[in-house]
Amino acid sequence: MLRIQDLKKHFGDNHVLNGFNMHLNEGENLVIMGKSGSGKSVMIKCLMGLMQPDSGEIEIMGERVLDLEQTELDQLRKKIGFLFQGSALYDSMTVRENLEFPLRKQNIPQKEKDTLVHEALESVGLLDAIELLPSELSGGMKRRVALARAIILHPKIIIYDEPTTGLDPITAKEIIQLMRDIQKTHGSSALIITHDVDCSRVIADRMVLLIDGINYAEGSFEELSSSKDEKIQAFFK
Repeated sequence: MLRIQDLKKHFGDNHVLNGFNMHLNEGENLVIMGKSGSGKSVMIKCLMGLMQPDSGEIEIMGERVLDLEQTELDQLRKKIGFLFQGSALYDSMTVRENLEFPLRKQNIPQKEKDTLVHEALESVGLLDAIELLPSELSGGMKRRVALARAIILHPKIIIYDEPTTGLDPITAKEIIQLMRDIQKTHGSSALIITHDVDCSRVIADRMVLLIDGINYAEGSFEELSSSKDEKIQAFFK
């Protein structure tokens, strides 16, 4: 579904990505873990075509991202759902309007838009909140609305950027369960950027540790958490 090969990116003397490699299989939950400043956000921006890498290859569903024109890139992005860190809802828009936002440029009749919004909200258990503003929602509810927005177009790939950050443990578990339910329902593939060890333990089919700008280690949670390598152990202590 997705492949990154030998990705490099530097800013002056700061070499953030030094030949990072990664692949995401169909129907897989892949967790990327890295410390703050390790290059996770830079990798995502390159992946989505928001930043040009120095070198390397990025392929999403058979398309070479770095070769695409803007209109082609826009079409590809429609197939990818994105859960932003902190939810990133529009404060002045209702829940309904936030969910309709990614549908604006789609040639979809209003009746079908209404159906998509209702289905997405039902899938996260928040249909009753459809006319509320973000200021009227709890942190967990905001994250659920953001998740509904991410899946409204039934994407093949969903990228989760720190999905449990800022949530209490109980709410975080609820969000993780929703992520699992969405994968089962839609058969989507998920790329999950997180530093939450508990989230990784529950959700990951496979993990990649981003250390020193490369895919330093790869394996299941059990394999990596039992490693004797000090750099790997630092993530699980």
